[in-house]
Amino acid sequence: MMRQNVLGIDHLGLTVADLVASKGFFVDGLGWDVVGGKPEYPSAFISNGAAVLTLWQQKGDNQRGFNRHAHVGLHHVAFKVPDEDALNTVFDAVKDWSGVEVEFAPEPSGAGPKIHFMIREPGGNRIEFAYDPR
Repeated sequence: MMRQNVLGIDHLGLTVADLVASKGFFVDGLGWDVVGGKPEYPSAFISNGAAVLTLWQQKGDNQRGFNRHAHVGLHHVAFKVPDEDALNTVFDAVKDWSGVEVEFAPEPSGAGPKIHFMIREPGGNRIEFAYDPR
């Protein structure tokens, strides 16, 4: 079966409107580590030890025009957290972060039991943090 040849996501690449702000959000706000980058195409590769994100500086006029309902592309990336306390701790750490837009605070996802919240990080990408007790 072909699916056995694909093990999972190696890394996720995100184009950001402000590389410095996005890198600061993940490194200073969430405690991730810088594990690389490419100065010739401004980028930062970051990791929390389990996931790797590559952040790429948008070129051009820095317009944030993505509409998750109308355009093909990244709808959002979701990170899981170990428990509800961790979810609330992450929310408290990022809700007032410079450049962060809170879409909604921690709440049940549908009928539950998953609890999640959604933000836009300073570079414009939509990020969900979720705890699922199942």
